[in-house]
Amino acid sequence: MKTVIKGIVFLVMALTVIFYGGAYMLPGEARVERAITIAAPPEKVYAIVADLRRWPEWSPWIETDPHTAFSFEGPAEGVGQVMRWASGNPMVGSGTLRVTGATPDVRVATATDYTGFGTSTAIMDLVPDDAGTRVTWVFQSALPGVVDRWAGLGIDRTVGAEYERALAKLKTLAETPLR
Repeated sequence: MKTVIKGIVFLVMALTVIFYGGAYMLPGEARVERAITIAAPPEKVYAIVADLRRWPEWSPWIETDPHTAFSFEGPAEGVGQVMRWASGNPMVGSGTLRVTGATPDVRVATATDYTGFGTSTAIMDLVPDDAGTRVTWVFQSALPGVVDRWAGLGIDRTVGAEYERALAKLKTLAETPLR
């Protein structure tokens, strides 16, 4: 009986060392990048992405909870604009998105605070090309804790899929002729 207990204790200790030690061998930052070409000029795409009031029009997270409440602060577009959201759905949650950098028709940088789940930054670059505008969206988030680093293994798959859906919706919106 003592041998079995010693074996169980040893196994638990070994798994703990593997769990914690393994976590620090994983990256300390998550990075996700997705891109799409939109058949619209950069100024049209920029007008949509630089105005946080328009984000609900192309956000895939709205599909998860169409009853998400939004509020907006700051200028109509660009640096200082803030969008707050709140949802009872844990897949949407609540938080704050703030524009931290904006270069008209070229780039929008944001910082997001997911209430209770940490922060991230994102940059959306708009580059003109022969087909219209190449939009590249990059997400970055620090993974400071042990659980964060293990969870980071799935971020590219989950956030990447959300970014792909968002970019597809943005493409449809930006390619729709103005009325």
